[in-house]
Amino acid sequence: MTLAYPWVLLLALLPLALLWRRRAAQPVQAPVMPLGHWLTDTPGVFSHGIRNPAWLRLLTLSGWLLLVLALARPQVVGEARQLPTTGRDLMLVVDISPSMDEPDMVRQGRRINRLQAVKQVLAEFIDQRQGDRLGLILFGSRAYVQAPLTFDRTTVNILLQEAGLGMAGSATAIGDAVGLAVKRLRERPLEQRVAIVLTDGANTAGEITPDKASELAQASAVRLYTIGIGAGADSAITGLRQRNPSRDLDEALLTRMAQQTGGQYFRARNLAELGGIYASINQLEPALQEGQFYRPVREYYVWPAALAVTLWLFALLFRRHQKRRRQPFHHGPKTEKQPHV
Repeated sequence: MTLAYPWVLLLALLPLALLWRRRAAQPVQAPVMPLGHWLTDTPGVFSHGIRNPAWLRLLTLSGWLLLVLALARPQVVGEARQLPTTGRDLMLVVDISPSMDEPDMVRQGRRINRLQAVKQVLAEFIDQRQGDRLGLILFGSRAYVQAPLTFDRTTVNILLQEAGLGMAGSATAIGDAVGLAVKRLRERPLEQRVAIVLTDGANTAGEITPDKASELAQASAVRLYTIGIGAGADSAITGLRQRNPSRDLDEALLTRMAQQTGGQYFRARNLAELGGIYASINQLEPALQEGQFYRPVREYYVWPAALAVTLWLFALLFRRHQKRRRQPFHHGPKTEKQPHV
């Protein structure tokens, strides 16, 4: 048990100072303020000629000492505990252009489109980033912040699940999306800036080129992890004609962007590969750091404060009861004498 403000205990000597001052003072003529009736029943206050019993004065003094103890804030400081902290701010940048509607992903034997696969895998990834600050940027022809950097992973996941195809336009503005992520991350601590960019195409719109956005990211120490999603040519055969559903994917660009900023490029041809990529990023960008501790503090000032109030209330009620007993008892209402005419 310790006291947060031990110097407050000096106030416990205040009654002694008042007692010494009262005994040293000489009676003098002074104007009387009409306030005495308000303080008559207050514990510790008595009229001339009427002294409180010793036990009541002791009770009042105990209340004062308990109040001083409460002001000193007694508390118990627990053992040091390690905080689960993170050194990462992760901005998730997701392509929601209409091309993400391509149903070339398979889940439990059923075909799903790319955005559905991304939502499923990213939901698990977001859930694993406990203690991280996550943000979400969606892009098509335009890029916008769907969720700013926050510790509220549940909200980020909900906003991701609510994202719809084509909400941001029909083109793919990779440069604008990366530029927006850099803008949001560059105010964060230098070693925490990470953006994960997922797309299935090439840059076809926007005001900033991907190469220019990469330069901005490099200058701002933002690492870019790029993911190209889409099935390979061998896995999508329609009849006698083979087609490549990922023919629009610009892997050279995504590789260059990642290498330029110290990140890494990943290729996701199916749901399992996509899940493995985010698991790899989890290892590359560990969520937890060690070295920060805190000591829990439990406050106990309420108990002495409550006990002091209880003692004073009891003293106040006793004074009122004692005062009623001293008042004369009258039998019935007084009658005035009628003057003789």
